[in-house]
Amino acid sequence: MCGIWALFGSDECLSIQCTCAMKIAHRGPDAFRFENVNGFTNCCFGFHRLAIVDQLHGMQPLRVKKFPYLWLCYNGEIYNHHRLRKEFDFDYQTKMDGEILLHLYDRFGIKKMASLLDGVFAFILLDTANRKVHLGRDTYGVRPMFKFLTDDGFLAVCSEAKGLIDITHSMSTAASIVPFLPGHVEAFDLKLNGKVESVQLEQFHCCTQEPAHARYDTVDELSRRFDEETVQTNIRTLLENAVKKRLMAHRRIGCLLSGGLDSSLVASILIKLAKEEKLDYTIQTFSIGSDDSPDILAARKVAAHIGSEHHEVNFTAEEGIQAVEEVIFHLETYDITTIRASVGMYLVSKYIREKTESVVIFSGEGSDELTQGYIYFHKAPTPKAAAEDSVRLMKELYLFDVLRADRTTAAHGLELRVPFLDHRFTSYYLSLPEDMRVPKDGVEKHLLRSAFKGLNLIPDEILWRRKEAFSDGMMSAKKSWYTCLQEHIESMVNDDQMEKAHKTFPHNPPSTKEAYYFRQVFEKRYPGRAKWLPHYWMPRWIKATDPSARTLSIYKPDKDQ
Repeated sequence: MCGIWALFGSDECLSIQCTCAMKIAHRGPDAFRFENVNGFTNCCFGFHRLAIVDQLHGMQPLRVKKFPYLWLCYNGEIYNHHRLRKEFDFDYQTKMDGEILLHLYDRFGIKKMASLLDGVFAFILLDTANRKVHLGRDTYGVRPMFKFLTDDGFLAVCSEAKGLIDITHSMSTAASIVPFLPGHVEAFDLKLNGKVESVQLEQFHCCTQEPAHARYDTVDELSRRFDEETVQTNIRTLLENAVKKRLMAHRRIGCLLSGGLDSSLVASILIKLAKEEKLDYTIQTFSIGSDDSPDILAARKVAAHIGSEHHEVNFTAEEGIQAVEEVIFHLETYDITTIRASVGMYLVSKYIREKTESVVIFSGEGSDELTQGYIYFHKAPTPKAAAEDSVRLMKELYLFDVLRADRTTAAHGLELRVPFLDHRFTSYYLSLPEDMRVPKDGVEKHLLRSAFKGLNLIPDEILWRRKEAFSDGMMSAKKSWYTCLQEHIESMVNDDQMEKAHKTFPHNPPSTKEAYYFRQVFEKRYPGRAKWLPHYWMPRWIKATDPSARTLSIYKPDKDQ
């Protein structure tokens, strides 16, 4: 995890450029570089580094002697770089996984280069020989990137939108800061006068496709037979491979553990593989919640079962409320459920950074979207409708859960890894028959649970534990984090403000006092940027006024809660 920043075609003064680049310093606390491109006016890069691989040669912009005309700034991890290097007989200069981008681009061009990558990434590639600038982002937007392009040829790029705001303030233009679309690459011409023009935006991969790099995976061939035993075996194999390839790191690895199915599976597989790989430390797991929260109690059981070095972070409503404004600043959103869930993740990430040596953090993000884990999927009218909504959620991950996971960990200089969003795993799971993936016997994610049944990888009571949203499970079933927020905000937003909410905030008008309060905080930090969020996250097929599962009529807590 790092922070990337670049300007093309700008004559802004150096002090403004540096000030903007420093807005994302939290993403890379180990080192910083600001560099102008020799021979090219108005082109510069900023880079904040979190050193994970190749401590000696890892600074960026990355350049190698073989391609002196290429400048690369990227944030991410390329898990198949060794396989690609061997397959195409590339001669490496560094140990950096990102160097593979330079070789692939030189050999195949930008689109095929991106399609061959197995990993998560956001990159800025400058080709001075051909006067081109290329941008690209991974399929699910696990690594963030924003761009700002004006009609008069100025391009600014940054890992987070906050690094571009001061630049836009100095320009009188209708152009806006927008997230770069996941699964796309974009090419720009760099004119002789230093200005930039977009020439082509292309999608290189979508979540429902078999990835182009699949032939490099450790699974040789997956049977397309959909009998239950074959499918369960393939799910186990692919998820284990997804965790294994993400062990690539020279820094200590830890894992978030909420006690739910997804994080428990990731943590247990991680512990198993760490022993096989003979890592010289015990994997640390981290949970957060009040003393009697369902998550804390469940995570404690899992940690004891798998033998991790477990850390519990005590969560109080008061501490959570105090953190809300800073969380919204890092998130750059006012989405209700994203903010609620982010508070706990932000605080546990703060603990990890301050109290431990773990830097690379595994998590279970992406599973609910992929495996139809949200409780509202029980109300899907047909398996086809459920499958279509699962794909919709996957395409929007970069606006919600993936955004939350990246920003809350990056705020404290941690690198997040999400095995459930492995391309090979997701493309296989989405290829399964629609009626195989729906909730069954009153249990969501039935197929995923069944794949690990009888293995004793995690306790059975956790394997079949019902879905509990992270923001809900941090406190007791009697009084949730959701309830505490409502009580706190009740006196902070009055009825008159709510009556005028549609006029005050015409885009995504808030319908609750909590939503109004979040929007107020957002507007204070990012005035006029409401369209960064196209819509609120909300359950489907059921009458809902709030995203919390505990507010739904179909919600039933586990009996032991």
